[in-house]
Amino acid sequence: MAFVVRVFAPRDTGAVVALWQACGLVVPWNDPRRDIARKLDDGVDGFFVGVEDGAVVASIMAGYDGHRGWINYLAVDPAHQRHGLGRRMMAAAEAWLGALGCAKINLQVRAVNGDAIGFYERIGYVRDNVVSFGKRLVSDHDP
Repeated sequence: MAFVVRVFAPRDTGAVVALWQACGLVVPWNDPRRDIARKLDDGVDGFFVGVEDGAVVASIMAGYDGHRGWINYLAVDPAHQRHGLGRRMMAAAEAWLGALGCAKINLQVRAVNGDAIGFYERIGYVRDNVVSFGKRLVSDHDP
């Protein structure tokens, strides 16, 4: 069966969480199921999975705020990496954002993730001269 990129469906939640865990994207301060629920509350638009032989092997979550597009949770199962699937997932997100009129895409990568940094550089992304700030408004952990 061929690799297919399609829109995320709620039935994909468990597989996507397992994929994110396998790729090291889950961190203690983010609950992946809550992140998925937040995206679904905003609509499934821009949330794609890559499926091969019926299994979810890739994901990407894109968003657009009317000014810039954002990429989150690009993941490719480690056993499927280095076969162009990350590029295909990025192409799907870029096409979706481009159709919305998005002029620029931003993304953040943890500084210790050299493989991801190299990947984005190879597909044409450049480091912006910016400082990233964040402020948590909601804790993902119940008191």
